[in-house]
Amino acid sequence: METNDELYQRLITVENFFLIAGPCVVEDENIMMHTAERLKEMTSDRNILLIFKSSFEKANRTSARSYRGPGIKKGLKILQKIKERFSLPILTDVHETNEIDVVATVADIIQIPAFLCRQTNLLVKAAKTQKIINLKKGQFLAPEDISKQLEKVTAENNHKVLLTERGTSFGYHNLIVDFRSFPMMKIAKYPVVFDVTHSMQKPSIGSISGGTPEFAPMMAQAAMATGFVDGLFIETHPNPLEALSDASTQLALDIIPALLDKCLAVKKAVTSLK
Repeated sequence: METNDELYQRLITVENFFLIAGPCVVEDENIMMHTAERLKEMTSDRNILLIFKSSFEKANRTSARSYRGPGIKKGLKILQKIKERFSLPILTDVHETNEIDVVATVADIIQIPAFLCRQTNLLVKAAKTQKIINLKKGQFLAPEDISKQLEKVTAENNHKVLLTERGTSFGYHNLIVDFRSFPMMKIAKYPVVFDVTHSMQKPSIGSISGGTPEFAPMMAQAAMATGFVDGLFIETHPNPLEALSDASTQLALDIIPALLDKCLAVKKAVTSLK
């Protein structure tokens, strides 16, 4: 397995774009293995660098009765199996500082959730692992303000950072994507990621979050057309309607190949114009 520095070097030098993808939360091991295998096949055929993503626990579910995941021990065990069987780098998120050390034994990329992007202690401790940090811009944060959170990571001499746009709160129960945020975030000179599926959420409608996943392929292509997006973040599931978390926004595995092909075509067109 490559080192963390080598992985980051690949992320910043990819020919096309990289893909962060997987189920929202760790579910049955068979579902997880099947998803990882399919995603690896799709991306290998298209020369796309894949990072497998899933959460061992979701600390911010709308309802206390919602499925939160198998927990850190079982969840990391399944992610470790995926890492070893398919030789895939792993991304998972942390919510508290006491999770970070054990997560760092498995994860190649530690994700800071959007709601927690200003939590200084969380960012600092994650940065100290010297793992790649995926810093998600909060729904409440202006794109230029991500630089202040970035400084909390780089102050620990960790410059392996990804900056992720996941939509901005637009009144109640809705998100919008301001495409100006991509070049504004890119000013920091770190890879910019578009979180396609979370941007399609309609947060906290009743006891669950809704969504509009039918717009995800269009939005992914549009984001790629800006010329400032280095990677896509897509939560996907073999059967989204049966998913235990974010069922209303996850994309079906079967539509991912067509989405990737269209994004590759857009990327090629944008590159040819430079």
